[in-house]
Amino acid sequence: MKPGKIIRTAMLWITLTFAFAGKAQQKLSHIPKGYWIACGDDKVLIIDPAIGADSSAIVWKWAFGESAHQIPEEYTSYFKSIDECKPVFDNKKILVTSSSGATCLLNIEDKKIEFYAKTPMAHSADVLPGKLVAVANSTHPKGNSLELYHLDQAEKPIYKDTLYSGHGVVWNDRLQQLFVLGYEDLRTYQLTADKNSLTLTSTLKIPGKGGHDLSYVDDNRLLLTYTDGVVLFSIKDKKFEPFAPLATVHHVKSLNWNPKTNRLVYTKAEESWWTFNIYATNPDQKVNIPTLKLYKVRVCR
Repeated sequence: MKPGKIIRTAMLWITLTFAFAGKAQQKLSHIPKGYWIACGDDKVLIIDPAIGADSSAIVWKWAFGESAHQIPEEYTSYFKSIDECKPVFDNKKILVTSSSGATCLLNIEDKKIEFYAKTPMAHSADVLPGKLVAVANSTHPKGNSLELYHLDQAEKPIYKDTLYSGHGVVWNDRLQQLFVLGYEDLRTYQLTADKNSLTLTSTLKIPGKGGHDLSYVDDNRLLLTYTDGVVLFSIKDKKFEPFAPLATVHHVKSLNWNPKTNRLVYTKAEESWWTFNIYATNPDQKVNIPTLKLYKVRVCR
């Protein structure tokens, strides 16, 4: 290799290293409330938004390669496009999905993969009582489905239902209901008595097409996004209403809203389907991560 090329290559690695260095990486056993969890490419980041407006706010990071040796080698190609990073189990673990074809449960403290499964074009997941996990799979010959797994049984779905362009999954513990978002449907399921299956109880058409993100607001409300809009859904009334704070924002990829503080944290497609920015309001804030194709952000409750 020519000396000039060696220098350029070395500088690139140095740049990338410092870009993700952020604050000295913390040894976390759980995610503090108010921190953000962001994901894209093959990485998951934990961000303290109080620190800064760029990569300096990253306090913990994980790349799939760090844990790849723990599961079958074929999964290396399945975690190239992580699109969900949901904090679960008292914020001690992160539920990760990848549109490249897999889902896993990651323990934060030791970065151990505690569950994994091949889930074609997975876009979201959530945990249910009884050590269950539900996964929404988007458009793929083996996808377009809702799948249910037991966390003690890797790669073995115990239930499957057809769902075109599955994109969102939220479990409501108070109501004991699972809400699932597809291309133009918002569905409700209940666990069967033996907790080994699901029963579809309701299907509603959403106000637009291209259902994308589904997020929990409180026990009676959900936020959902689709290609050209964001709406607030009342579970009790089964009604959708426009979400005024983002009335003019399209292609919202992920959304988190705290109605008590009116704090809003979200991502929107800017480069293509990804972005380099995380946006927040009340107060207004933008965190820029220029070296990662960000897809979703979640806020730790």
